[in-house]
Amino acid sequence: MATFGLLLTVTRHRLGAVCRRQLRATLHRNMSAYSYTSESLAVSTPREHVMQVAMNRPEKRNAMNQGFWGEMADCFQTIAAEPDVRAVVLSGAGKVFSAGLDLSDMEGFIFVEGSEIPRKAMQMRMSIKRSQEAFSVIEKCPKPVIAAIQSACLGTGVDLISACDIRLCTQDAWFQIKEVDLGIAADVGTLQRLPKIIGNDSLVRELVYTARRFEAEEAKQMGLVSRVYPDREAMLEGALDLASMIASKSPIAVQGSKVSMVYSRDHSVQEGLDHVAMWNSTMLQSKDVAEAVQAGIEKRKPEFSKL
Repeated sequence: MATFGLLLTVTRHRLGAVCRRQLRATLHRNMSAYSYTSESLAVSTPREHVMQVAMNRPEKRNAMNQGFWGEMADCFQTIAAEPDVRAVVLSGAGKVFSAGLDLSDMEGFIFVEGSEIPRKAMQMRMSIKRSQEAFSVIEKCPKPVIAAIQSACLGTGVDLISACDIRLCTQDAWFQIKEVDLGIAADVGTLQRLPKIIGNDSLVRELVYTARRFEAEEAKQMGLVSRVYPDREAMLEGALDLASMIASKSPIAVQGSKVSMVYSRDHSVQEGLDHVAMWNSTMLQSKDVAEAVQAGIEKRKPEFSKL
């Protein structure tokens, strides 16, 4: 959104450096004891090689405030570079996944200073691009990210989960692409990613133009989520089990697969084939290949070193 794009101008300078230092310092400690809490996020390692990132404003229904945007970008940029992390679960603390943008925290950021429209527009564009990056870092992170969604997922919440690899939800989950009700077009990922996720252009346009809510069952039918759980506890357990299964595989193979799939989504089939051929010409020389084969022969669980 054009308006909340301005938030990062302040946030990244004021909070970003502090959060990044705290996060990186803690990540390099014993991973099994890792935990980190900021204004907007609570991060932990509930399983070996698995990190959980929880939006942590339950009293505000995890609405995304000024601090959120910089913290999210810094968090996933750090996770992307952490060799011990192999999979991530993204969740929301409390009863609701996310109510979307925190409209109460936007005062003073609606208008761009200056009188000349082109200069104001240039400032606005740069701010929007920074906001987009707060979710694009999830897609760019080579570690698979699993979104675990309960109850409401509104507006920018849909933008957020659209950048994730896998989406799970509870029976009471509901979704709404809310932006048109606020007089704006969604601009941090839903319009670009959702059509490719569900593969039904007509349905995406209906949901975007009408801002109607849709429930968990419809979300599963359209392919937005892959599994529906009876409650939040069962969903989080399922998400962690899935993340653990992914983390047990070769990190080179899993992360290479994500990189290839993201690339292929935006390129032709031949370009995707050329890309993965170039990638595997190096990665097939990894020790992980020999370890996976040998473990299969010996009927044991393979052990892969960190990246």
